[in-house]
Amino acid sequence: MSGDTDLIKLYSARILALAAEIPHLGRLDQPDATVKRRSPLCGSAVTVDVCVKDGKLVDLGQDVKACALGQAAAAVTGGAALGATLVQIENARDQLRAMLKSGGPVPDAPFDGFEVLTPAVEYKNRHASILLSIEAIAEAMAQTMQDGLPSEAKEQP
Repeated sequence: MSGDTDLIKLYSARILALAAEIPHLGRLDQPDATVKRRSPLCGSAVTVDVCVKDGKLVDLGQDVKACALGQAAAAVTGGAALGATLVQIENARDQLRAMLKSGGPVPDAPFDGFEVLTPAVEYKNRHASILLSIEAIAEAMAQTMQDGLPSEAKEQP
């Protein structure tokens, strides 16, 4: 019976509400970079489109095909990521990974909404799905930095 209680806690009303309200859902018409990440363990997949200007995330599109935990994580990420730099996104990603895998604290604000996913720490098979969105955004932003072109230089005439 305690296993059932744990699953109920894992899929709390708050997690399910987040999963139903993912910000920036959909694809961008002219992204600076696009990254698709997939969890081979569960099949969850996330595709993100980003636009970066002056080193900050200014637009985001997310196509999320994941379990409720992956969707909730995409909602938290999408709600906190706009305006962030690559360093801030990478720090939040690393803090989330540490929270899930080694009992670290909840990521710093504005990514502290990941607190809702602390019950998932015990479910290692869910960690990859939870990390998909923030990992994809970090990778896409890094690609824009490697390209070395600011968003306005990439726009079509």
